[in-house]
Amino acid sequence: MASLFSGRVLIRNNSDQDELDTEAELSRRLENRLVLLFFGATACPKCQAFAPILKDFFVRLTDEFYVLRAAQLALVYVSQDPTEEQQDLFLRDMPEKWLFLPFEDDLRRDLGRQFSVEHLPTVVVLKPSGDVLTRDATDEIQRLGPACFANWQEAAEVLDRNFLQPEDLEDPVPRSLTEPLRRRKYRVDPATRGGRGPEGGAEGGAGGLL
Repeated sequence: MASLFSGRVLIRNNSDQDELDTEAELSRRLENRLVLLFFGATACPKCQAFAPILKDFFVRLTDEFYVLRAAQLALVYVSQDPTEEQQDLFLRDMPEKWLFLPFEDDLRRDLGRQFSVEHLPTVVVLKPSGDVLTRDATDEIQRLGPACFANWQEAAEVLDRNFLQPEDLEDPVPRSLTEPLRRRKYRVDPATRGGRGPEGGAEGGAGGLL
C-alpha cells in the first residue's frame, strides 16, 4: 500500500503537521491496513454534509474511547480544493490521525484520474495490497456506519480482527430474553459431566446437559 505514495510526503492532521517522508514511516502508517482515500472539497456542499459522518465513522473505529484497539484503518484526504487555505479549513475539525497530501503535490489530481473519481464526495476503499475494494463507499458509510468495516475486513482477508464495539468490553447484551435461561439450561454440571445421575440414569440426556 505504501507504494502508492512512494517518494511522496503524507502529513498528519495534528497540530504539528508531522510529515511522513520516508518509506519506513509510510509503511508503518499504511501497511496491512484498509486505506480510505477521501476525495472532497470545502466548496462542495455534499462534502460538508458528509464530512461529520465520515469523521464519526473514523473516530468510532480508531479512538480508544470507543474501541479496545484501533482498527486497521487509515484515511488519506485527497483534497480537490482550489486553494491551500480551503484545504486547511476543511481539515481544521477533522481527526488528527487523518493523513493528507501537501497542497502543492500534483498527486492530488492524479489519484482522481487513477481511481476514476467522477463526483464529490467519494471514498475509495483500498485493500492492503492496494487493490480497489470499493470504488465509492460514501453511501455504505452513511447507511451502515462502523458496521461496514467488518465487511471490508472479511472481503480484504485482513486476518487481525481487532475491531471491538464498546459494549463488547463487558458482558455482552443477551440476544433475547430467553438467552439467560438457555445458558442455564445447557450448562454442564462438573459433578455429573460424563457420568450418570444419582438414580443411575443418564442425567439430562446425552452429554450430561442440565
